[in-house]
Amino acid sequence: MPRRKRKRARLGDNADGRELRAERPDHVWALDFQSDETADGRQLRVLNVIDEFTREALASEAARSITAEDTVATLERLTVLRGATPEHIRCDNGPELIAHTLRDWCRLNTTATAYIEPGSPWQNPYIESFNGRTRDEVLDLELFHTLAEAKVILADWISSYNTEHPHSALGMMPPARFAERWREENGAGTTPPSSRPTGSLREASSSATVETNTHP
Repeated sequence: MPRRKRKRARLGDNADGRELRAERPDHVWALDFQSDETADGRQLRVLNVIDEFTREALASEAARSITAEDTVATLERLTVLRGATPEHIRCDNGPELIAHTLRDWCRLNTTATAYIEPGSPWQNPYIESFNGRTRDEVLDLELFHTLAEAKVILADWISSYNTEHPHSALGMMPPARFAERWREENGAGTTPPSSRPTGSLREASSSATVETNTHP
């Protein structure tokens, strides 16, 4: 009987991913997904992206489904807004995150991937913490009638989280203020647009695309 080969865990391009610690802005971005639904029972998927060093919420993108291509489009948009690509991405082994599309994007942008071990969310603690806050303060409280409404409310949430929520690990500063001070003290230029305080995005709801209730 042939000897069974031991299965190889996918740890990504960074062999020391489990020991990786963010040391500066855009050093490590963490990604994860959450699920919810609109009032009509249709699924919502939410892609969360944070900067592990500044704890900034970079994105909380809602859609009916999110593919690897959608994930790459979000990362591309964030790199344009911040003027930098992440040196590392930490994420799990979900199909959207191990697809060739994402791995190719990382390779082209010289971004290393640090995949956590399957079933080990504690290896991605900062995004798990943000997911918990998003669940408690948004997803479990808000009844989304449409996808457009979910997008606006989540955009409001990350703006508030970045500019108004003090963080104990940041000396009780909100993430955007911590990032701004770090850049001032380290001569790293201005704060990226995605981190600056903004007005309420609920005002944009009147111009948002209204989703019909018909199923695709």
